[in-house]
Formats: sequence, structure tokens, C-alpha cells
Amino acid sequence: MVYRCEEVLLSYNKFNETKDQWDSIAGHTQKGIGFLEQYGHFVKERCQIELDYARGLRRLVKTYLPKKKECEDPQFTSVKAFRDAVSETADLAGQHEVISENLTTVVLAEIASLIKEMKEDRKKHLADGGRVQQQLSQSLQQLEKSKKNYEKAFREAEKAQENFLKADADLHLSRAEVEKQRMNASIKSQQCEDSKNEYANQLQKTNQLQGDHYNTVMPGIFQGLQDLDEKRINNFKNLLKKSVDIERAVFPIINKCLDGIVSAADSIDEKFDSQLVIERYKSGFTPPGDIPFDDLSTPRQNGDSTPTSHPPIRQDTIKGTISASKLKKRGGIFGIFGSNKEDFSDLPPNQRKKRIQQRIDDVTTKLHQETAAKDGLLKMKEVYEGNPSLGDPMSITGQLSDSCQRIEKLRTELQRYQAMLDDVDGDGIGGGGAASGGPSTPNASLARHHSNVMSPHHHHNGGASPRSSVTSHRTSLSDESLSRSASDSSVCTNPPSNNTTSTTTTTTTSTATNSLHHGRATTTTTTTTTSSTTTNSCGEGGRSAHPDPLPSQGSVLHSSSQLSDACLCLIILTHSLVHTQLENRKILLSHFSLNVSQLFFKGVAY
Repeated sequence: MVYRCEEVLLSYNKFNETKDQWDSIAGHTQKGIGFLEQYGHFVKERCQIELDYARGLRRLVKTYLPKKKECEDPQFTSVKAFRDAVSETADLAGQHEVISENLTTVVLAEIASLIKEMKEDRKKHLADGGRVQQQLSQSLQQLEKSKKNYEKAFREAEKAQENFLKADADLHLSRAEVEKQRMNASIKSQQCEDSKNEYANQLQKTNQLQGDHYNTVMPGIFQGLQDLDEKRINNFKNLLKKSVDIERAVFPIINKCLDGIVSAADSIDEKFDSQLVIERYKSGFTPPGDIPFDDLSTPRQNGDSTPTSHPPIRQDTIKGTISASKLKKRGGIFGIFGSNKEDFSDLPPNQRKKRIQQRIDDVTTKLHQETAAKDGLLKMKEVYEGNPSLGDPMSITGQLSDSCQRIEKLRTELQRYQAMLDDVDGDGIGGGGAASGGPSTPNASLARHHSNVMSPHHHHNGGASPRSSVTSHRTSLSDESLSRSASDSSVCTNPPSNNTTSTTTTTTTSTATNSLHHGRATTTTTTTTTSSTTTNSCGEGGRSAHPDPLPSQGSVLHSSSQLSDACLCLIILTHSLVHTQLENRKILLSHFSLNVSQLFFKGVAY
């Protein structure tokens, strides 16, 4: 049987075509690994975005979360709801951090492991495929070589046989030459047979190897690459599901956070907030009375037709309100009589009572703590005295002394605040008139202080204990200087004439009444001079035919000036008496005669 070279060429072409498909499969698996790496980069960037979003939310929460100082104040329901919503936002940020962490530790780690495993398996399969392809290529090369040897031997054998036949037919050749051609033809025929056998064996091996290559070995390698690619696709599907499961795992917590925000919104009570505003800024004062009608047609006794100014607005009714911060502070001489911040005198009565009660509660709590600490030290000292090996009892003495000092200090402070509270309660906060936190006018305030001082028996006999207003700071004017200035002031009155007539000159000067009118401090001074007619006390209801003449203008002005100075000093003293003890009030007011006080309050009545 003669084999043609075309068959071998056909086998080579088939092998090359298969090799080309092999390269395509190898390229596809490489693209699959690249796709998996691309998905890994996507998940990594997704984790970074989630982490950045969580950090942004935390910065937002830190910016808008109310500070500790704000949380100590009474909270409105809307503010509390906003604070709860901000806290829930912080929890949302934590859940996004959980998503980022789980994607990094689960998905990214599995992607990296899968890529590494796929690269190793692909490399192994490609190496196996390259090895079997190399074996098949070598077998085909050996087959081609053996076939060429066989063809050469076959041609030489045919030529030797032709030469032998020619020599045997030629009668001119000797028998020896013919035998030589026969032996040569026989040798060439044997060599051709050996080449033929070798070619047949190589062909059989090549066919066997080629059959195994295309039917068993290469399909197995391709199946390995197919399994590798399917594994990549299946793992990619599972990774997508895992990423979704990671997000779904935090959805219940996120829903709880959202439900918390909804609950915070439902807890908002606009009525409660409004009532809280009322309680916070409630002054405790009653509204001022109606402004009296000033009839200009009524002639005045002194001939002055200038209308009286409107009653001033109380300064303490404005303090503590929402718009009070926009008002100007007192200036001039009244600055030294400003309210003391330590006793909350700058606050309205209602607010002052609340603040004092709050301080009392704080001091009481501290006092209980110090008392408990002292009891513990006493018990420890008893234990040390019973068993000196545990400690020195004298080491507790210093601590006990310090504890007693602190307790005494707290008790003193508690008594001081309780005295303030009694003072505020004594003023009758929430009642009508002066009992609602203060008199409606400064003159009424002066009258109240004067009546309290000039009638001391009223306090002792009426059952009410005198109140002493204790403050941490004194006014800049001392009691001694005020008493001295009061004693130096002179008040002039016209004495009765001949025990039958009485001329009374009343001059009232109400100076430095601090009022607020369109945001400006104004001073109202009212001077009223009343001259009564002469009455005859000797006759039986008769009148004197000639009344006493009116005092001269100079004497009236002189008396008015002196009385104005006295009244001004009395106003200053009365303001300062708010911050002094009751005994000091008696001493200070004793420098003034009762006549001056009567004249002053008659002027107030006018």
C-alpha cells in the first residue's frame, strides 16, 4: 500500500485549525478572568463610596447635633425630635459602614481568591494542552520523515530493479556484472521494505496519538477550561447575590432607624412647645392700669397747663421677655442700682422663683452627697479605731474636717437661697397689683418699702416674719454714706402762724423714674405746689377775713429745691433698701423725719 503526501498535509491543516481554536479558547478564558477583576474593582469603589457616605453622614451629625450646653436647657418637643432624627442618622451612617465592611471582607476577598484560583487552573490547563499538542506535532514530524525515507528507498529499489532487468537482457554483459546488478536490486528492495515497515509503525503511532489527542486528551482539556469558565460565571452570580444579601441584612436596622425618625416626628407636640415658651418667658407681672385722661381744660393751681407725662413703663416688666435683649441698659446714676445676677434679681419674679428653686434642688443634692460621704468617713474611722491594722484613724480627721466645712458651706448657701425664695413668695407672684411680682409703678414701690419700714410692728404683730434679701454683691454706695447724705439733706416747711392759721406747702419731686418709651430712657419730673387757705381755728367754723399771704417766689423755689434734694435722696435710699437687711432699713430711714415722708407720699398721691 502506497501512502500519499496529500494525506499528511491534510492532517497538518486539521491540526493547525484546531490549534487556532485552542488559542481562541485560551483568549476567552483570559477575558473571563479580566471581567472578574473588573467586577472586583467595581465592588472596591462601591465600598469606598459607602464609606465616604457614612463619613459624610457622621460629619453632618456632628455639625447639627445639639451641644451639651443646649441639651441642658429645657427642650422643646420639636428640638428633641430633631435630636433623635440626627441620632438615627448617625445609626444610618453606621449601617453604611457595615455594608462597606462586609463587602470588603466577604465579596472582595472571595473575588481575589477566585481570580487567583482561576489563573492557576487556567495555567495548568493551558500547559496540558500545549504539551499534548507538542506531542502530536512531534509525532507528525516523525511520520513525515519516515514517509520521506520510505519514498526514497522505494524509488531506489525500483531503479535498482530496472537496472538488473536491463543487465539480464543484455547479452554483451558478463555473468558477473549481471549478478552484481541483481544483488544491488535485492539490497535496495530490502531497504525499501525496512523503510516501509518503519513508516507503517510510525503511521500507526501517529494515528493512535492523533486519535487520542482529538477524542480524549484535548476534549478533556477543553472540558477543564469550560468548567473553569462556568465556575467563574457561577461564582460571579453568587457574588452578586451575596452583595445584595449584605445590603438586605441591614435593611431591618435601617427601617428601625427610619421608624425612629417617624416616632420622633409623631412625638412633636406644638401645644406643649407653646406652653413651654409661656413658662420660660412668663414674667409674673400684671399689665399696667389704664392711662388716666388728662383734661387740659381744667386749670391747675400753680397755673401750669403743661400736660403730665404718661406713667412710665416698668423696667422689670420688660426684662426677661423675648425682646428685652434689644433694649438699652440703664445708664448714669441708676447703673449702680442694677440688679444683682447672683440672686437673679435681674429676672422677672416668676423666672426668678424657678431659678432659685433650681439652685435649691442642686444644693440639696450636693448636701445629700456630702452628708453620705461624711457618714462613710465616720464609719471608716470607726473601723480603723476598732482595728488599727487596717489604717490610721487620724488620717480620716482631715477629710472629716474638710467634709464638715463643705457641708456647712452648702447649708449656708441653702439657707441663703431659701431666704431668697421666701422673699419672692412673700411678694405674692401671680397675684394682682403689687402682689404679682412687684408694684405697678416706682412710686408704689417706694410706698411699699416706706410702709414696711415705718410700721415695723406690723410685721411682728401680724404674724409674718421679716424677710431679709441676701445678695452676693452690694451696691456701690454703702449704708454709711447713704445715711450721711440723708442726714445732710434739709427739708423746709412753713410753720403755723399764731396757732390759728396753717399754710402747707407741698412740693413733690419724683425724679429719675426710669421708663422706656420707644426704646429710650426718659426722666419724668413732676412738681406740684399746693397752698391751702388760712383757716381760723379760734372761731366757731368762721373764716379769717384776711388769709395769710402766699410765700414769696424765692422762698417757694428754695423750699422746692431742698425738698427735691430730699426726695431724690429718699428715692436712691429706697432703691438701695431692696438689697439691704431689714435692720439697716430702720437705721437709714431713722435719719429722715416723718414730715418729709408724709410730704413725699402726698406728692406721690397727687
